Amino acid sequence: MRCPYCNSEDTKVIDSRPADEQNAIRRRRECASCGKRFTTYERLETFPIMVIKKDESREAYDREKAEKGIVLACHKRPVSAAQISQMLDDLESRMFNTGKKEVPASMIGEFIMSRLQELDAVAYVRFASVYREFKDVDTFAEEITKLLKKKK
Repeated sequence: MRCPYCNSEDTKVIDSRPADEQNAIRRRRECASCGKRFTTYERLETFPIMVIKKDESREAYDREKAEKGIVLACHKRPVSAAQISQMLDDLESRMFNTGKKEVPASMIGEFIMSRLQELDAVAYVRFASVYREFKDVDTFAEEITKLLKKKK
């Protein structure tokens, strides 16, 4: 492992412990050249998941793209970064547990919407309005009506 400060390859591990609910190993390292310390994470390498989009095209799953959509929906809402990260971890676990190398984009969108619906109704409606491509105010109102009926 190269030191991020001096680029030396002479580093040593001074502490290791489980991280991310046993899904990764956190390693604290020290550079023998400059003496600075830094942290690395080791995760199991998994096969890339391809997402089948509505138009039948395929692209590699991108956690950052999913995270960006969720963060936008949760802007100025009481949803923590830890909750978003956990949601993405759960999504990825679900995708990998299917054992398939390709998953439909609809599975990802529906999973995110179901989790947002549990966390924050406003974030859910924001995400749904983009995901379901609401065309007018009536469609938006219908979704809110469904949401209100579920809460009763």
